[in-house]
Amino acid sequence: MKFNRLMSIFALAGLMTAASATLAANKADGHTTTQFHGPKANTGTAMHTYENGKSILRVSDDFKVPDTPAPTWRIVDSKGVVYTLDAFKIKGGEKRMVVVPPYVNNIAKVQVYCAWAEVLLGEAPFSSAVK
Repeated sequence: MKFNRLMSIFALAGLMTAASATLAANKADGHTTTQFHGPKANTGTAMHTYENGKSILRVSDDFKVPDTPAPTWRIVDSKGVVYTLDAFKIKGGEKRMVVVPPYVNNIAKVQVYCAWAEVLLGEAPFSSAVK
């Protein structure tokens, strides 16, 4: 009887360990959007990952930051709430990754927005909301 109980505990512990490892691997692997589509942002994709407990968005190497006055990171959640984040262009280069604030519940789309002209330059949706 004690042997069966001990075996059940080990089996349960093994299942929990495997489930934890699978969840951690899925978070580390990340999710990728479809290609950006829009009048100015129509190359590359965005990828969502977790690093050191932070939610991170990056654009792919083939993404070209639009040549507009103020291209800006924006994300849209599954309820349609829009969050404006950081500028793509920074002094001395481009900001090709951004940390997603913890108050954002999920991410359905990544957008490139011109903050100066207040116009959407392009967007790339995830197949389903991530985070």
